[in-house]
Amino acid sequence: MRTHRYRIIVCGRLGQLYREAFGSLQMEPRGAYTALTGDLDQAALYGVLSRILALALELVEITRLPPPDAAAAIRLRDEELPI
Repeated sequence: MRTHRYRIIVCGRLGQLYREAFGSLQMEPRGAYTALTGDLDQAALYGVLSRILALALELVEITRLPPPDAAAAIRLRDEELPI
């Protein structure tokens, strides 16, 4: 099954207990929220969503991120080069 990079934002600042629950994901506090980012296939994505539900966390947003190569290509394309 193909994997994609996802950013999942939940309400609250997650501590060590949650770090263990979402061990394969990067955790980044963002004010009153926490962003969980990682490469997931569909089964793993549903597993993360099930954990969020089981831990009674409020899901704020799920974003499928472009592959790193695509993000770099978009940035290069969007930059204005001096003539």
